[in-house]
Amino acid sequence: MTDERLRVALVDDHQPFRERLRALLERDPGIEIVSEASSGQELLDAAGSAEIDVVCMDIRLPGMSGIETTRRLLAAKPGIRVIGLSAYAEPHYVEAMLGAGAVGHFTKGDAGEALLHAIHRATVAHPLFGDNIVVPAAEPDGAAESDKTAHDDPALLGPREIEVLRLIADGLTPPQIARTLSIDPTMVDVYRRNIVRKLKLIDDGALGDYARLWLLRRGGRSET
Repeated sequence: MTDERLRVALVDDHQPFRERLRALLERDPGIEIVSEASSGQELLDAAGSAEIDVVCMDIRLPGMSGIETTRRLLAAKPGIRVIGLSAYAEPHYVEAMLGAGAVGHFTKGDAGEALLHAIHRATVAHPLFGDNIVVPAAEPDGAAESDKTAHDDPALLGPREIEVLRLIADGLTPPQIARTLSIDPTMVDVYRRNIVRKLKLIDDGALGDYARLWLLRRGGRSET
């Protein structure tokens, strides 16, 4: 590694946490805080002109989620490394951030020396996680071939994913699903993407067709 400091951006809508995080990172002489943002759009705007190496990204942000912000940021600036920060350690959140291109994930209470190490070392090939994080299990080698029989098998889905699939089959929009299940709208996107991945659907657009077919196979019964 060269003597050049890593240029880091902090994205969190809670200023007190940003201040604590800044104080932690500024202890490292190899890190320079070049930008702070309280929303995803602020970060995307700043990234248009600022040189950024690493982003510490909160998942829950006003307006655009940290997951979607990560996806858009890396589409425009693929060289940036993003590390997710959240109050939550559930694997769905971690999977969603990794799926968007993040190189690691930490809970906010776990943001310490390990986060500093991840800022320097984490990559897409070798993501790093906090001790409180439940790391998603990797698919075994050859899974793509052996799992062909798993395609189209709703038994692979968890209970909450089945609920989301049922509501998609009923024609509900993501905001309506979030209200019906009393969950954060960000999690609807997470569950949808997990369903697409687990059932090996071509893309998110195929999900509606699959959901309606699944409902027909159940004889049109949408109840769980």
